[in-house]
Amino acid sequence: MKIKDFGVEIWMGLYENDCDYNLAETCVESLTVNQLLDYSGNKDALLDEIYNMKLTYGEIEGSVKLRNEISSLYEKIDVENITVTHGAIGANSLSIETLVEPGDTVISVLPTYQQHYSIPESIGANVKILKLRPENEFLPDLEELKSYIDDKTKLICINNPNNPTGALMDEEFLKKIVDIAKECDAYVLCDEVYRGLNHKGENFTKSIVDLYEKGISTGSMSKTFSLAGLRIGWVAGPKDFIKRVNKRRDYNTISCGMIDDRLSVVALENKDKIVKRNLEIVRGNVELVDEWVKNEPLINYIKPKAGTTAFLKYNFDMKSEELCLRLLKEKSVMLVPGSSLDMEGYVRLGFANSPEIIKVGLEKISEFLKELDVVKSNV
Repeated sequence: MKIKDFGVEIWMGLYENDCDYNLAETCVESLTVNQLLDYSGNKDALLDEIYNMKLTYGEIEGSVKLRNEISSLYEKIDVENITVTHGAIGANSLSIETLVEPGDTVISVLPTYQQHYSIPESIGANVKILKLRPENEFLPDLEELKSYIDDKTKLICINNPNNPTGALMDEEFLKKIVDIAKECDAYVLCDEVYRGLNHKGENFTKSIVDLYEKGISTGSMSKTFSLAGLRIGWVAGPKDFIKRVNKRRDYNTISCGMIDDRLSVVALENKDKIVKRNLEIVRGNVELVDEWVKNEPLINYIKPKAGTTAFLKYNFDMKSEELCLRLLKEKSVMLVPGSSLDMEGYVRLGFANSPEIIKVGLEKISEFLKELDVVKSNV
């Protein structure tokens, strides 16, 4: 099986540990184990439990405790609608590989997480790309989506909140996508790893799995809950689909770590405290970014409404990879080039790190832009 190089993950692997100001980070400032256990108010008992834990494979599909806690993030599902995976990356991969066969039509938005179009393409699906445009605030054009539907459409892949743009589809908009999917009896896979991080109003957007009988939600402990190091994710979907996923996961997962599972339970039992902390970080940081963009003549964007990333359009002639490499070398600031997301002319900025890192990082980018000998374009 041939598959395209995974642009974002290759970029992060190459440079993430070689910068002073990581403005490529997408996980809200990560928690320590100590911080997590402090949230529980029961640290000593939990430590004793972990010390005495016999490290078997554990419950293969994820502990009932964990799946119960995950189900609390939704309205209409229970433990049988959920299987635990190796991060959301495992959840997306398992979901697509369970559903898609050669010759199927798969529709994916762009920009998005590359799994959603590169995996089905590698399987032999006919992948149709629905480009998200700034004039639509990076929301899918529904008429264009309808035009891509054919009699072989198996799956529509969306990302809500969107990475990298921070665009947000509300319940009304999602229902319109559901209506389109029903016309061809397609599944809708919605990557919801940033769900819970809306910048205004209710912080948890309605999930696709609560709106559509063939809706599939993927999520993880990484972004919203600041625990990427646990490598715990999940698929939530129809029970018959989850049974099929579990048959496939036997070949590549077996089970996730028992300690990771237990710590994830602790986090979700205390999700209100963790999400409150994380909303304060991202809601504050997005305003820092917004004020900075307003004062940068070479940069414009559509202000993100959710999540931890902004997609910046720069108004001068330079390849995005060259721009990011120079910024890394000259100012030790890391961004993600748009080319890694198949969107040249942009860079992705993550505002998930501490406010101090965001502030100084933005100042360093401004210094870099002032030192550039470029002419502003009319883009």
